[in-house]
Order: sequence, then C-alpha cells, then structure tokens
Amino acid sequence: MEIKESIYDFKAIASNGKEVEFSQFKGKVLLIVNTASKCGFTPQFNALEALYEKYRDLDDDCCGSNESEKRGLVCIGFPCNQFAEQDPGNDSEIQEFCRVNYGVTFPIMKKIDVNGANEHPLFTYLKSQAPTEEYKGLKAKATHTMLKTLSKSAKKEGDILWNFTKFLISRDGQTILRFAPTTEPRDFEKEIEKML
Repeated sequence: MEIKESIYDFKAIASNGKEVEFSQFKGKVLLIVNTASKCGFTPQFNALEALYEKYRDLDDDCCGSNESEKRGLVCIGFPCNQFAEQDPGNDSEIQEFCRVNYGVTFPIMKKIDVNGANEHPLFTYLKSQAPTEEYKGLKAKATHTMLKTLSKSAKKEGDILWNFTKFLISRDGQTILRFAPTTEPRDFEKEIEKML
C-alpha cells in the first residue's frame, strides 16, 4: 500500500463521477465534512454553505478589494451512510437534496465509508493526523456519550463517531484541526480566518 504524505496526494470521486485530485487545492484552506441527508445535524449544511460563500475565492472579484485577502476556503462534503443509515440515497439524489434544501454550491463527493475495512484512504489519513475532537459543554458531552453508544462503525481510537465530523486543513496542508459533529461551523470561524 502506497503511503500518502500529505492531503495533496489523495484523489476522490465527485458525485458527478469525475475524479478530483486534491493537489489542485494547494494554497487553499480545506474544510472536509462527512455529511448525511437525514441526520439531526443535517441543518449544518446552511452554516457550511454560509462559510463557503463568505470565504471562497471570488472568480469575478475584479475590483481588488481587501476581501480577497481573506479568501481561499474550499468546503467539500463526503456523504456517508454508516451512521444509522442516514444517507441512503444515490449520489445524484444526495447532490440534489443538498442543492434544493440547503442551497449547497460547494462540492459534494461520491458516497463513501469513513470507518472500517472500506473506509476512504483520505479519511484514514485525516483520522491519523487529527485523531481526537473536543466536546464542549454539558449538552455536547451528553450527545457524545449517546453517539458512542449508537455508532456501530466506530470501533477503534480515532474513528469518526457520527455524521458532520469536520476537518479544517491549513493552506500548506500541515495543520489539521478536527471538530465534533456537535460543533457548529460558526463556532470555528475564527480558526478559518486565522488560516486564511
């Protein structure tokens, strides 16, 4: 098995079937999320899209505004059906659901596994680089305890516990932060701004 040394060594398949090489994201801040369409955390799509719209590169930014200095965020959603089968649709159904219900314009990839024998190598790498996540507050800690009980695919230390685990990767790919499903995207906006 070939050892991957950075996030930019990976490839994945988009929901439209096209291969995406992560080397194209060098110099960008990446936000990678395992998503699901029928989860209690699914409304986080709204906040993820808001962050993407606020910080993504503007192709038509012709005026040279200072805003362009804080641009370069790429959000990427990886649907996963490993947690209580909360994303049962096919790839085109999932893409359409995200677009119609949450206005998602960031890339949605082909459905994958994030844990176990068939887990996508990208998530093997992300989990090895950021094996733990923090649950802040009593409600989040109670939810964490509940998710540990419900999660059938999280079998080893570092495994993804549930949908909407988030990985934030710096422009140089060297810093990878992991955020729990209970962490709202707006709660780590400052970390995004620091990386941008």
